[in-house]
Amino acid sequence: MHTGDTAYTARHWKKLPDGRVECELCPHRCRLKDGQRGLCFVRAAKKGELVLTTYGRSSGFCIDPIEKKPLFHYLPGTPVLSFGTAGCNLQCRMCQNWSMSKATEMQILAEDASPSLIAQAAKRQGCRSVAFTYNEPLIFLEYAVDVARACHEEGIKTVAVTAGYVNPGAREDFFAHMDAVNMDLKGFTDEFYRRICGGDLQTVLETMIYLRQKTSAWVEITNLVIPGLNDSPEEIRAMVCWLRAEMGADVPLHFSAFHPSYKMQDKPPTPPETLIMARNIAREEGLSYVYVGNVHDPEGGSTLCTGCGRKIIGRDWFVLTSWDLTPDGKCRHCGTACPGVFDAKPGTWGARCVPVQL
Repeated sequence: MHTGDTAYTARHWKKLPDGRVECELCPHRCRLKDGQRGLCFVRAAKKGELVLTTYGRSSGFCIDPIEKKPLFHYLPGTPVLSFGTAGCNLQCRMCQNWSMSKATEMQILAEDASPSLIAQAAKRQGCRSVAFTYNEPLIFLEYAVDVARACHEEGIKTVAVTAGYVNPGAREDFFAHMDAVNMDLKGFTDEFYRRICGGDLQTVLETMIYLRQKTSAWVEITNLVIPGLNDSPEEIRAMVCWLRAEMGADVPLHFSAFHPSYKMQDKPPTPPETLIMARNIAREEGLSYVYVGNVHDPEGGSTLCTGCGRKIIGRDWFVLTSWDLTPDGKCRHCGTACPGVFDAKPGTWGARCVPVQL
């Protein structure tokens, strides 16, 4: 039910005895008087209800390579229609998309797009999937779920790029509609999440376990490596050991280079050597598919067969440079299966990023 020009009655909230409403979407559990907005800025109290103020509103649309999400084992080489809204329920000091995630919707939201319009545009543009990205999609759950339903009716897959900071209930509601997920594991200590992100690590780990055990979504993990904050060999080793035990050795892990941004201008960019070190540790600890990103490293961006060690998917940035998988996703050399969701032939979208008007 719409309650205004862009306000849409939200789910996952309750009314309190004192007349306020409590948002139950994430652990912040914001308690709001009429007219107040939550920490995410886009969920607000209005006339005794919780509303989503950004339903049907976008910061813009772009056709990206799926590898940019990053997803390396999900329909490689295919185009994905990407969009976001505004706001975020974390306060990450290093946010790489701060102009969207930290903005108010009045500042950046220009396009009015219904779920069916987005799904039809993706189909018309030849996209295999639609990605909820640029800002945290969990905070626009109602809009994302409706878009996902419309996409599935058109045969379009759905991708969530998320930090996973969400409560049970909303967690199930959202991820039931996602075909693939890139989870942002920002660090592996409670202190890092509390001091740098304004959240907690345990909630994120619970989301990851839920995705692995309770959904059929394809999952990949990204860790932004920040010099002096989460780049110690000890923390990286602890993180990858947890991933191997709880998510499995085959979960793809992307170590991504940090570049100074938002409130973290005092840290230098991540040295390539640090990413290589992290990748080596992860492989030593038994993870099969470990990648480096945000730096030029064709070797660190390519997929190796776990059976014979040969390169089965070559990548240079977002461009596929070689393909040695059979139509059923096995190594052409030794027959070992490569986990993922693959077409019989790879896509040819390449590195293009094309803005789209719906």
